[in-house]
Amino acid sequence: MHQVFTPDLTISSSTGFHSSHVISSFSDLSVTLEFPSSNLTFFLVRGSPYVTVSLSQYGSLSITSIHSISYFSSNGSLKYTLTLDNGQKWLIYTSSPTKFSFSRDMDIAFSNISNDGVPLMLRIAMLSDSSSENEAVLDRYSSCYPLSGDALFTKAYCVEYKWQKKGLGTLLMLAHPLHLQLLSKDEGNVTVLKHFKYRSIDGDLVGVVGDSWLLEAEHVPVTWHSTRGVNKDSYDEIKQALCRDVGALCSSKIATPSFYHYGKSIARAARFALIAEEVGFLDLISLVTKFLKETIQPWLDGAFKGNRFLYEKQWGGLITKLGSDDIEEDFEFGFYNYRHSLLGYFVYGIAVLAKIDPNWGNKYRSESYSLMEDFMNLGGKDSKSKYTRLRCFDLFMLHSWDSGLDDSADGRDQTDSGEAVNAYYSAALMGLAYDDANLVALGSTLVSLEIHAAQMWRHLKMDDSKCSDEFTKENRLMGILWSNKRESRTWFAPPVSKEHRLGIHVLPILPITEFLFSNVAFVKEVVEWTMPCLNRDGVEEKWKWLVYAMEGIYDNEAALKKIRELTSFDDEGNSLSNLLWWLHSRRGHGDHHQVSCI
Repeated sequence: MHQVFTPDLTISSSTGFHSSHVISSFSDLSVTLEFPSSNLTFFLVRGSPYVTVSLSQYGSLSITSIHSISYFSSNGSLKYTLTLDNGQKWLIYTSSPTKFSFSRDMDIAFSNISNDGVPLMLRIAMLSDSSSENEAVLDRYSSCYPLSGDALFTKAYCVEYKWQKKGLGTLLMLAHPLHLQLLSKDEGNVTVLKHFKYRSIDGDLVGVVGDSWLLEAEHVPVTWHSTRGVNKDSYDEIKQALCRDVGALCSSKIATPSFYHYGKSIARAARFALIAEEVGFLDLISLVTKFLKETIQPWLDGAFKGNRFLYEKQWGGLITKLGSDDIEEDFEFGFYNYRHSLLGYFVYGIAVLAKIDPNWGNKYRSESYSLMEDFMNLGGKDSKSKYTRLRCFDLFMLHSWDSGLDDSADGRDQTDSGEAVNAYYSAALMGLAYDDANLVALGSTLVSLEIHAAQMWRHLKMDDSKCSDEFTKENRLMGILWSNKRESRTWFAPPVSKEHRLGIHVLPILPITEFLFSNVAFVKEVVEWTMPCLNRDGVEEKWKWLVYAMEGIYDNEAALKKIRELTSFDDEGNSLSNLLWWLHSRRGHGDHHQVSCI
């Protein structure tokens, strides 16, 4: 599925001189773009149904179209109507009387003729349909425009949008489906105009009137252990698996210098410590602690042979030595791709080790926070932090993007929702380990938002209307989610490899996973959609046990039987111990998370 951009209207300087642009300011939800020599300033605020441009004294601009202009009229001195031959109807509002000219070569020119030095404000909007009601809405709110927008984390599980505005009246903005799901009707003076909407690839964008919004996410408990506890009858089986898995730990056997795969090995071992805590097998924890210190410390000390973390000043973030030498290495980490997904495994291992050994945690607190802050820094552009603000998290879409410095016609992309959830969950655990309430609150909020977004745009139920009927019929899970495109493939597998798609949305399996897949009916749809693919030749066991792990949510006995028949578990950062822990913490306690967050 594609959402194709077409430049129906283009705004430029009437002088014909194409000057360079300047970003004079930016915020969480906006960019102010200036063309100094053309006297043009654009206030680009996400969610605005209008394009807003300021024209300083004696300035002029042109509006051109790739279509023929079939009709142009002035409805009084402050409103103009433009109809194109493709059926689109555009409205142009001006803040004061202006001089304009119209030519049949698809060019409309506006000039600021004021003598008082006051800028001329133009607001341009397209009618989503021909209804007079929608035109009346645009007329009513055309005099109030946003200059910028901030996303504030005032309390856990909440994000507040606050816009700096100018003009008369109240702001009209557009909300996507996740905004509408989370929008608090109790706090803030907001009104949802459910009949005023535009279509988009993300779903209908619906009008909301209000100068600020409060978005309230589901309270998702961030815990070290399973929320329902492990069935005590299974302790012996889990302990036997732990003996095998912990006994095989050996830091010198990790052959890869890739920090992504190395991080998976660290997080896999950290799971053993927490599982051992939960089933009362405390004797094994010292062995896991030794392994974690041997594997984590060299990276934090900069002494790891073959690779290490470096600070890159231009973009203000961590890269690796391998990633700096070769753009393809470490999953293009040197190009700022997959930041949170890759670092999340290290952050998880560090959080567990700091919990087990607080003295070690205190010694390495600064280095540990550096890894976490690369994608979790909440400081703004004026802060003294060495890292950018919430590098991967899109504060308008309310989920992360994998892509960093890549420039694509389809926008940014996200593939692995499971690893995105792990990143913020791990950061919240680090906050627990270091008794950092602010970090716990921020991590908990972001992980909840990431879960909401995954359930909104990555989980495709049979009766979903978010995608085309044909796409939804063929897919239960999204492959690659782009800003302007939806794909059923992944970067490493074709659409037919449904088990691979399931895997990237599940991994790693953690206590938080049950909230990501809280809708049991949907999980059953996904498993039944995926299961036939496991009969293809060449399907590896590491993908099979992921499907069986999901099956265990609603048919525990069948899943356990299939897992016990497999022979390979130690891939993708998983283990038999972790699988048994997962399945035995599903059974005998009832499914109290029967309904999704949406």
